Amino acid sequence: MGETEALAARGQSINLDEVCHYLPHRFPFLMIDRAEEFIEGQSITGIKAVSANEPFFPGHFPGNPVMPGVLLIEAMGQSGALLSSKTLDLKPGQQTIMFLGVEKGKFRRPVVPGDYLRIPVKLLKIRRNIHFYEGEVRVNDAVCAQCTFSAMAVPSKA
Repeated sequence: MGETEALAARGQSINLDEVCHYLPHRFPFLMIDRAEEFIEGQSITGIKAVSANEPFFPGHFPGNPVMPGVLLIEAMGQSGALLSSKTLDLKPGQQTIMFLGVEKGKFRRPVVPGDYLRIPVKLLKIRRNIHFYEGEVRVNDAVCAQCTFSAMAVPSKA
């Protein structure tokens, strides 16, 4: 495999500006800082550096900060939405990728301040404009959370 093919197989990186171009989320609810390994129509890996200053830590849980599991699912959803939005080249403000369902959710390890999340998401199939994904949240080689989920592009409200 030549260098060009190897780079294509690894996918491309997406910086924060491009994340914000395709996703409507903003701080404090933007759950990915950037993405790597984007392969159009196939897969992406969202990245998030978890800071001790995250707004949810003071209340979840005082003295024992743990990132809420629902936010780990949201991070997978945002990574999937970025994959589909960039693949479909959705125009900001015209369409938004919205969750439809979450299945087979499992939480395996807590996420704490200082963790560096890798969020690999694969697009499994598209049926009747519904996108089906599987995703994980990983810290190093440990799986922290995983689920399958579905979403679709809907018109944005003006």
